Amino acid sequence: MSDGLFDSTPHLRRALLAAALVATPAFSQPPADEGKRALVESVGADADSTWGVAQDLWKWAEPGYQETRSAERLALMLEEVGFRVERGVAGMPTGFVAEYGTGQPVIALLAEFDALPGLSQEAVPERRAREETTWGHGCGHHLFGPGSAAAAIAVAEQLKAGALQGTIRVYGTPAEEGGSAKTFMVRDGLFDDVDAALHWHPSSANVAGDPSNLARIAVKFRFRGRSAHAAGAPEMGRSALDAVELTAHAAQLLREHTPDFTRIHHVITSGGGAPNVVPDFAEVFFYVRHPDVTVVRSVYDRLVKCAEGGALATGTRLQVENIGGTHNLLPNETLTQVSLANLRALNDLEFDEEELQWAEKLQESLMRPRPLDSIREVRDMSGEISRGSTDVGDVSWVVPTTGIATVCWVPGTPAHSWQATAAGGMSIGRKGMLLAARTLAATAWDLFTRPELLAAAQQELERRREGNDYEALLAPGQQPPLNYRNAPKD
Repeated sequence: MSDGLFDSTPHLRRALLAAALVATPAFSQPPADEGKRALVESVGADADSTWGVAQDLWKWAEPGYQETRSAERLALMLEEVGFRVERGVAGMPTGFVAEYGTGQPVIALLAEFDALPGLSQEAVPERRAREETTWGHGCGHHLFGPGSAAAAIAVAEQLKAGALQGTIRVYGTPAEEGGSAKTFMVRDGLFDDVDAALHWHPSSANVAGDPSNLARIAVKFRFRGRSAHAAGAPEMGRSALDAVELTAHAAQLLREHTPDFTRIHHVITSGGGAPNVVPDFAEVFFYVRHPDVTVVRSVYDRLVKCAEGGALATGTRLQVENIGGTHNLLPNETLTQVSLANLRALNDLEFDEEELQWAEKLQESLMRPRPLDSIREVRDMSGEISRGSTDVGDVSWVVPTTGIATVCWVPGTPAHSWQATAAGGMSIGRKGMLLAARTLAATAWDLFTRPELLAAAQQELERRREGNDYEALLAPGQQPPLNYRNAPKD
């Protein structure tokens, strides 16, 4: 590496990098293989600093649209090394866009950072909630954001060196867990000039390929009735909780009459405070999912009728809050083959003895543990449909998009579990995050240096989308649901 930049301590290296990136770009052109190698190696050279950011986000574990410290930490991570940062985009205080370079192509890296309720956990292999919070990073977004940012910083170094031409852009996307932030970003045109988008996700397996997933609409039904003494004057009450229960029962019956692969699930977020008081307010939170976005729209309309029926039967008033929806991922085989090849080439994951003992202990709590040596494998998911949902789907309908997953959890760990939170807070999570960052950086290099890939990816997007123009699953004029993680209020 030139100038000893990558031999410095993390703090000194970041200061030197900041000075380098804001300096006048150099014009020397290193050989392609040397440039790509330097790109990948620079991710590891700044590993301690990147892990420090991830640990801060893991500790803070902030809810969707309330990730004030987490979003600012990531924005500063990029701003300090010369990225131009716009905060508060698309009506979201914790959304941001950071970029380095000028002109085309524009390669986007997505960065998430929201946590989940009820998954507070220490970084230990047995259930032990943290005392200071009930939230936890059970989906690993504390790794997602810093990993993407680290890849972008490595690319920026090569843009500065003159080895690449164009723009690298990081989208700080809050509230992936049900808040549909990327959908609002797409609607507001923030991806209009992007040539390709790259993303990744923590997992218990290394995955690339060409998968799709489930489109989703999220909705809250709020019912308002009349309180009364449940024993002394029950006839005077109109139970909002009864309306919730009737809606949930109707949804159960609806499942029998929906297309295959439909998913309908809910939680009651408010149901009253005392058995002897007829609840005058209650709320239920539903998701509707299916691989086809048109089916999601249809089932959602029928679910609303279930809620209307619940209100009619109980004499209560219904308020419908459409939280927002996300499209299914639109695969792009052209980009997928690039990311798959890089993940296979760069996968060097290996647990040390301490990590093996930690993982074996944690696996005692798993229903379906997998061999620990599976971390050396890379699975091709081409043609499959995953059962999750993500607002990355909306990005994939307007920009050629591909993603990967890397082992950040013990093999066999399900997402949205305390076990995922635990592993993501220790060195297993760190290793997987850095593998993802290297793979994203290498894939970005290939897209910057091979314009034919971007042209082919765009042609593939247009072919897959033919006859199905993108239309966001949002109500007209709908704004980001900034309070969707707050406790329901009458």
